[in-house]
Amino acid sequence: MSSLIVGRDGDITRLTLNRPDKANALDAALIEELLEAVEACCRDGTRLLVFEGEGRNFSNGFDLSDLATASDGDLVHRLIRIEQLLQAVYHAPITTLALAHGRNFGAGADLMLACGTRICAPDASFRMPGLRFGLQLGTRRLAHRIGNDAARAVLAESRIVDAGEALAIRFAQGIAPRETWAEIIADKARKAAMLAPDAAARLLAATVVDTRAMDMADLAASVAMPGLKARIETYQRSLRA
Repeated sequence: MSSLIVGRDGDITRLTLNRPDKANALDAALIEELLEAVEACCRDGTRLLVFEGEGRNFSNGFDLSDLATASDGDLVHRLIRIEQLLQAVYHAPITTLALAHGRNFGAGADLMLACGTRICAPDASFRMPGLRFGLQLGTRRLAHRIGNDAARAVLAESRIVDAGEALAIRFAQGIAPRETWAEIIADKARKAAMLAPDAAARLLAATVVDTRAMDMADLAASVAMPGLKARIETYQRSLRA
């Protein structure tokens, strides 16, 4: 069974994370599938790209199920590929829509945040704990979406943000039950088709700040010191305690 379900309906492409037994955590294979699919959608006439998750939640973020056997180098490479995926989504010249439900963690929350339109279910929650183990991923994207003060609070406190707060700080732009998501997709597709593709691409490029080089440099600096795996393990132990 594929870890990513790709559905195409006219100029709408739906990417459904399909690892429900792993809470749709992003392992190396799923990251590569997502990156390949996003890059393809930017070329194949897709006007609306939708991200969803199968099962109980959208995504639990970075897959740490193989942490015991992973090296620092393995982890760094996967984090770099996640950042490249997030950049590809954030700067995609097409309309992007995230539909998130359940508990979402780390890079899963970052994936939602990278999308231009972000809708969550009433049960959704988000947490971005990377700085707790020294990882800086997507800080500028978060600040651009919700403002510097709110971004500092969310990241420094590593707290759980529920759907109501997500809407209040503009992490999400709407709260809607899952049974209404088909209508949301149809409405967003209609709006995405209002502009010609080249005009839509120019609008998106002009309204998204390009900090890709700095974001990648921040990530590289935060993971360059030896001991990344040990820092993550220490953080996991703190959660269990």
